[in-house]
Parts: sequence; structure tokens; C-alpha cells
Amino acid sequence: MVQIGVVGASSCSEDICSLAEEVGRQIARRGAVLICGGLGGVMEAACRGARAEGGMTIGILPGSDRREANSFVDIAVVTGMGQARNLIIVQSSDAVIAIAGGYGTLSEIALALRSNVPVIGVSTWDIAAPIIRAKDGPEAVARAFDSLRA
Repeated sequence: MVQIGVVGASSCSEDICSLAEEVGRQIARRGAVLICGGLGGVMEAACRGARAEGGMTIGILPGSDRREANSFVDIAVVTGMGQARNLIIVQSSDAVIAIAGGYGTLSEIALALRSNVPVIGVSTWDIAAPIIRAKDGPEAVARAFDSLRA
């Protein structure tokens, strides 16, 4: 089963949350599992979208309490690792979709690129690296799946 990581900020604007929710919907429609950090913002919005389409969501949590997961996470994995859990998210993903985000998202992008995990960016960091750009949620998910065949 394909596993797509969604990374982004733990708080987001209405526009970014809508984008993340659409990404979650598209991932679920394609029958893939959504993996994220399991908290709020982009992570919660993506999980909400996936859940609305009957998809499976996995949250890799930084702390040691499953109750920290947003209410749309189906499987909460506690790590007690803080930001180091970003490597687990990346290594568990066949492709990563980065939506907006701060330095935590930047670390996930860097870890993915170092691990040869395709990164699709939507409204995220503009860095000189092989990030596949997308203009919206459906294009981001389509490019994520296209990258699996490459």
C-alpha cells in the first residue's frame, strides 16, 4: 500500500488548511495511507480530508501521549522523540507533500531529499533543490503518485 507523507506547520491560515484538506482527500481517493506528524494545522486538515473520503491516517507524534493526536488520526504512534520524529515520517513515506510550513517542515524536506524520497511542494520553501512544484492539492497528489513510477 502506498504511503504519502504530508508535512507542514502546526497552525495555518484558512487557505492553507483548505489546501491541506484537499490533499488529504486526494490521497484517500487514490487508496493511499496518509502519514503526518499527527498534530494540528496542516496535519489536522490533511487528516480531516482523508477521513472524509474514508482514508487511513497515521500520526507520528513527537510526545509520549496518544491523546495529543488530532481527532482525525486513525493510528497514533507515540515516539517521545520530539522533532527527531520527522525522520520516521519521511522514512515511512513513499513521497512527501510539503505544504507551507516553517523550520520543522524545512527539516522534513531536507531529510526526504537526503533519503531520496520525492518531495512535492505547494506554497512551501523556495529552495534550490529537486522539489517538484505543484500549484494545488490535486496536482500535488498526482505528482506524488507520478514520482513513485519514476
